[in-house]
Amino acid sequence: MHKTLNEFIIIIFILAVLIGCKSNINKENYNQLKVGMKYKQVVELFGKPNMCDSTTMHKSCTWGNEKKYIYINFVDGKVALFLNNGL
Repeated sequence: MHKTLNEFIIIIFILAVLIGCKSNINKENYNQLKVGMKYKQVVELFGKPNMCDSTTMHKSCTWGNEKKYIYINFVDGKVALFLNNGL
C-alpha cells in the first residue's frame, strides 16, 4: 500500500511539472507580435531567446528549436520583421 501511494505522488508531481512547462512559443503569443515592439516587450512575451546575433543596430533572435521556432529581426531595439515555423 505504501509503495502505491509513493507511485501516485510521483505521477502527480510529474504531471504538475509537465503542465507547468507550457511553452510561450505558441500561435497565441506569436499573434501578439507587432512591428515596432521593443525587445523588452518581446522578452516579456516569449522569455529569453535561445539564440541572438547582433551587429551595430541590428539584432536577430530565435526562440524555440529547429522544428518549432519564432525568428525576429530587431532594428534599433524594435521589431522590424518576424516569422515562425511549426506553430
